[in-house]
Amino acid sequence: MGWKRLAAVAMVSGLALLTVPATASAIGVKGIGHNASATQPNATPGSEWHGSYIWQDKQVWCVQYALPAPDSTVGYKPGDALLTKAGKALAPDIAANISYLLLRYSTTKSPEEAAALAHLLHTWTSPVDGEVNLNPKNGDAKFLAYDAAFYASKLPPAVMDTVARIKADAEANRGPWTLTATAPKEPLIIDTESTWTLSLVKANDKGVTNAPIAFTLTDAKLADGATSGTATTGPDGQPAAVKVIATGPKPSIAAVADSPADKPVVHFPIQTDNMQRMVTTGGEKKLNAAANTTAKTAPGAVKITKIDSETKKSIAGVALRVTAKDQTSPAKKQDDTDLVGTDGKPLVLQTGADGTVEVPDLRTPQDICLVEVTAPKGYEEFFDPKAPPSACGTLAAGQTLALELVNKPNKPVVPSTIPAGADGQTPVATASFDTQLRPGLMLTVGGLVLLGAALAGFLVWRRQ
Repeated sequence: MGWKRLAAVAMVSGLALLTVPATASAIGVKGIGHNASATQPNATPGSEWHGSYIWQDKQVWCVQYALPAPDSTVGYKPGDALLTKAGKALAPDIAANISYLLLRYSTTKSPEEAAALAHLLHTWTSPVDGEVNLNPKNGDAKFLAYDAAFYASKLPPAVMDTVARIKADAEANRGPWTLTATAPKEPLIIDTESTWTLSLVKANDKGVTNAPIAFTLTDAKLADGATSGTATTGPDGQPAAVKVIATGPKPSIAAVADSPADKPVVHFPIQTDNMQRMVTTGGEKKLNAAANTTAKTAPGAVKITKIDSETKKSIAGVALRVTAKDQTSPAKKQDDTDLVGTDGKPLVLQTGADGTVEVPDLRTPQDICLVEVTAPKGYEEFFDPKAPPSACGTLAAGQTLALELVNKPNKPVVPSTIPAGADGQTPVATASFDTQLRPGLMLTVGGLVLLGAALAGFLVWRRQ
């Protein structure tokens, strides 16, 4: 909407109003606008003029209808909030309308827009209210109300068409505007892109269209590596989307946008009270918003394989406890909670048929250990419950840590006795005999027979 271009001139009656130049221009020098075809009853001469004035070579806008126009020989000073001619505060929506219109149209070069702006200013600031009426006592211009209906019939139709247009513009776009920054709701992963939003909303809860919003990132960057930039709201006022990559644990965004001021600023004449006041928005005001969240490294996983030290085959059904580096306290899950079982102790898992077990969604970086709980069948001999087999390692972001745990099988047992037969009886040894006699063997046997016979006879003789 060209706010920066407008802001430089919107201060027209704020920056140069406090000093009086050495040479003064004529009283009530008109700027651009239109004269009404007649002046309302009881009004002072010149009240038919609807438009800007030139004060100290500046285009200015006035309130306090029917009083003399600004005199360049009279200095002005900033006052408080703009009040009605009756001394009452303006309704917030009227104040916002005036502030927006002065910001948006104070630099206009259109006589119709200038006249329309003057008509609306007088309509809103000098309505009939108590002593301020259409027939003031003694005809005092300080108490003369502005007859909006009268002038609506006396100003050119093009001016009144413009009145309707710029009034609708003010009501649709007036302040206060609200700037909001929103971080993603889901947990963020470092080095992963996420979408943040910046919204600029008007008083009617509709978004400001095509509005630039500057932003700065902390612990985050854009895809091109930049840490600052400008986003623009959509053509229908949709929030601007910013693609952000978290680079640290506390990513945040700080946004700044321009907005019309909430209230106009009024300037009073210093030397006299019998003169119109000048108004200005005070220019744009800066809106600020911020959002932040947290981010973590990508989760990791650990996969352990249990194998036989001799056969290198996998071992199924082995109970393993998942712990931190100290092999006592539990490991941490990605959400920073403890990885425990239903008993509140470090989680115990069992290897599957393939001898492996995997633990996903673990915080990184983190040291992880898997400790054997009990020895599987056939491996009890070399299991020491005071120093059970274990394997440890460090999890890296987004990676799977592979660990291997080896078990030594029991020693084979050698039998010390001959085992029983299949039928449970002791086996009986059998022998075969050779019935064929050789000559040498026969002589030896015969000698032994004769010797035995002689010995037997000797024993009989001795006994007799």
